[in-house]
Amino acid sequence: MNEKEKSFAGKWYDPNGDSELIAERDQAMALCHQLNLLPMNSPERPKLLAKLFPKKAANVIIMEPVWADYGIYSTIGEDSFINRNAYLMDGGKITIGKHCLIGPNCSMYTANHAFDPIERRTGLEVALPIVIEDDVWIGGDVTITPGVTIGQGSIIGAKSLVNKDIPANVIAAGNPCRVIREITDKDKISRE
Repeated sequence: MNEKEKSFAGKWYDPNGDSELIAERDQAMALCHQLNLLPMNSPERPKLLAKLFPKKAANVIIMEPVWADYGIYSTIGEDSFINRNAYLMDGGKITIGKHCLIGPNCSMYTANHAFDPIERRTGLEVALPIVIEDDVWIGGDVTITPGVTIGQGSIIGAKSLVNKDIPANVIAAGNPCRVIREITDKDKISRE
């Protein structure tokens, strides 16, 4: 296996030991830089977004600034909205479902490093995917760690650190994030 294959297999790999991974990160950095200098209504913006995030639905809104390690390893479903200053560390793949709302300053980290300090010096990392299912609302300043899945319809409160899976249709918040309660019909704006 090459380093890229190891990465997607959830094995320890060297992100700086694979020329293809380095080139993909360099391209993403350049695209982010170009995007973040453009006004939202620039005709160049959709082309650059499509290049950075080729697996995003056409009607996704991504505010600037936006940052991604690769971009090409993120999938973003239709009608999703990503607010300002999002960071998608997508070495382990990030999947954002349909109709999701991602608050400002949200960070999604797929990479993890060795716990032993001597092993950490090697630069090896393991990348675990993040999955955000359909209709999820993530508040501002939320951090999502490697390997986490957030279930359909759930809400993550602002400033939360999500380091474990969150089930569907719940409100969760905190550091570490924990389920507060289920979302019920009582939460509907109109209950006719």
